[in-house]
Amino acid sequence: MTRCLISKVEVQGFIERCMVAVGTKPHHARSLAEVLVEGDHRGHYSHGLNRMDMYVKDIKTGICAKDGEPVVEKESAATALVDGRNLLGPVVGNFCMKLAIQKAKEVGIGWVVAHGSNHYGIAGYYSMQALKEDMIGMSFTNTSPLVVPTRGKECTLGTNPISVAAPASGGDSFVLDMATSAVALGKVELHERRGDSIPEGWGCDGQGQLTSDPKKVLSGGGLVPIGGSEATGGYKGYGLGMMVEVFCGILAGAQYSNKIRTWKVTDRMANLGQCFVAINPNSFAAGFNDRMSDLLSIQRGMEPADHDHPVLAAGDPERSNIKRCEELGGIPYHINVVNYMNDCATKIGVNPLLPSDKLISN
Repeated sequence: MTRCLISKVEVQGFIERCMVAVGTKPHHARSLAEVLVEGDHRGHYSHGLNRMDMYVKDIKTGICAKDGEPVVEKESAATALVDGRNLLGPVVGNFCMKLAIQKAKEVGIGWVVAHGSNHYGIAGYYSMQALKEDMIGMSFTNTSPLVVPTRGKECTLGTNPISVAAPASGGDSFVLDMATSAVALGKVELHERRGDSIPEGWGCDGQGQLTSDPKKVLSGGGLVPIGGSEATGGYKGYGLGMMVEVFCGILAGAQYSNKIRTWKVTDRMANLGQCFVAINPNSFAAGFNDRMSDLLSIQRGMEPADHDHPVLAAGDPERSNIKRCEELGGIPYHINVVNYMNDCATKIGVNPLLPSDKLISN
């Protein structure tokens, strides 16, 4: 496939200009652009520039608010309940994570939940903010229902991602950022467009039976939880998805389960629930960072089953992608994504993000 290299600065500026063109406040547009570009930089292309048109549509149609700031409704020394006021998810997420970190500095832990939020990009963007303060960070969000629970036939849970980031010595870290579904919906969509079958364990048909036909997953079926079927531990992924719902939709008083609007159907506010946590290791046993480094070294240092594929820790694949981007001199975007977003920009009066003359094939 053909990809073109574009610098982080160029992509971020392009996204900001597009969002401002439809009425977004400049600092809100910047918050969104930073999250999307970081997603691409880390290799999570499904949550980066590829999603920009969705945010443009949300602001342009008025289904997502463009004025105001998040508001703290209730708080204690260690906790807070925030009203996101239907603003862009990254605006709400940054507000909440900053508040959680401040509370953790003061009392050792900050636990902040929000209702009235929207899609906020990669969960890891928020948990990693705690690393800058040498703290543990966590972030969770519920989403539109796309996942069929174990033994079920209807989508009643979202992909409900989990992210935990923990600092180690020398700038190293553990960064878990994963959905609680077996796979992202976009991967199923990609296989369907190519006419390929999907691995069994990604999704099910309208009767709740595992299928390798992506069309059945996308028309009446749904994704399945991590683990796949009940026999292979899918109930564990189902439980994790429910746990995220407890921390987000239920605890925050937001929408939850199948009460959340259908994915990409913007007939009403999303009112997503989100959770942000910061923990100061200094409030616990001494030497946290050194022990984290040892834990990471144990995993990475073992002899792999396949010498061509070393054992990795959570966050290592993303670090490799960042390193590759730095070596290439930009983020490698598929030319079709760039062309699609250029078309989106032209429609709202923004100069297109012209592909770099540095084309690569991979």
